[in-house]
Amino acid sequence: MNSEIVLKLDQSPDNPRNSDGSFVALAGGRILFAYSRYYGKSWADEATARICARCSTDGGRTWPGTEEVIVENEGRKNIMSVSLLRLQDGRVGLWYLRKNSVMDCRTHMRTSRDEGRTWSRAALCIPAPGYFVVNNDRVIQLRNGRLVIPAAYHRAKLPVSRKPGNMYAGWETRGIVMFYLSDDGGRNWRESKDWWTLPVRSGSGLQEPGVVELADGRLYAFCRTDVGCQYEMFSEDGGETWSPPQASVFRAPDSPLSIKRIPSTGDLLAIWNDHSGRLMPMKSENIGWTSKSWGRIPLVSAISRDQGKTWGHHKLLESDPAHGFCYTAIHFMDDAVLLAYNCGGGERSVVIQDLCIRRVTLDWLYA
Repeated sequence: MNSEIVLKLDQSPDNPRNSDGSFVALAGGRILFAYSRYYGKSWADEATARICARCSTDGGRTWPGTEEVIVENEGRKNIMSVSLLRLQDGRVGLWYLRKNSVMDCRTHMRTSRDEGRTWSRAALCIPAPGYFVVNNDRVIQLRNGRLVIPAAYHRAKLPVSRKPGNMYAGWETRGIVMFYLSDDGGRNWRESKDWWTLPVRSGSGLQEPGVVELADGRLYAFCRTDVGCQYEMFSEDGGETWSPPQASVFRAPDSPLSIKRIPSTGDLLAIWNDHSGRLMPMKSENIGWTSKSWGRIPLVSAISRDQGKTWGHHKLLESDPAHGFCYTAIHFMDDAVLLAYNCGGGERSVVIQDLCIRRVTLDWLYA
């Protein structure tokens, strides 16, 4: 029964940021972990980055060797926010954002038929032009085979930029949530019938959505906001239409939530920055963007045995107020779960510059 860090990927002078990862199980018991590895001098979201990977052969306990480039930077700015998924037809799917400008940031897909040794050509998954945020480790496949990409659309305002060198000067921070669907293994994609924005005044709108399929076939979606909690929506038709957004029980800062189903039990596991005060008192100096943590503490897990109606087994994963913890990827094994997340802070870096992998046994989560 334990919870421990098994890999740290800290920034360095020629590698200013490591972040936004995802896992997939490969043949022979190997686990592939892919992530955004930045190069150059800047760690900004639009700075140069490529998708790199590491491999574990012992259930995620060790990650020997060095990183391997699996997708070189093919965007005018970068590529980032990777999702990996074993598809029902046996292929491995790889999704990532190709970021060209404030007018063009969209998800692309590649697949591998040889366990990640080679990858197909990139295919565009979001036909419409625009800036779409799709977080790492977000793409899912439903039991009926449908692929679902949850996306937040951020429109461009005119003029696109008033400040030379500031890509986001003409960028709308308020996100509109929508979903992209494929029923043929990713060959063709279409937009869901519904889209929603936050029904209250906000600077964030609905950002960085995620989605999980419930036991009864409904979809549960969740979105980051700046109004003190995650917002949630439900779909009863595989993501075509969605209920109006409403406040959820997840008290949180402007930071993403991650939820996946535990295969061995059917329960749901949630990882987020819990601002309820349940496991860590929230002091004013630890809240907000001016703090070292950007308010992204503590990092907490919880389990739902009733498909998200109630949550229990709350456990504290990280609580250092000099660091922030966010953008969690979740990967289950028989008796443990791997969690990859940003962990930067202190005197050497900021929140999203450093990355770590934590291995947690399931009995520790349920204890």
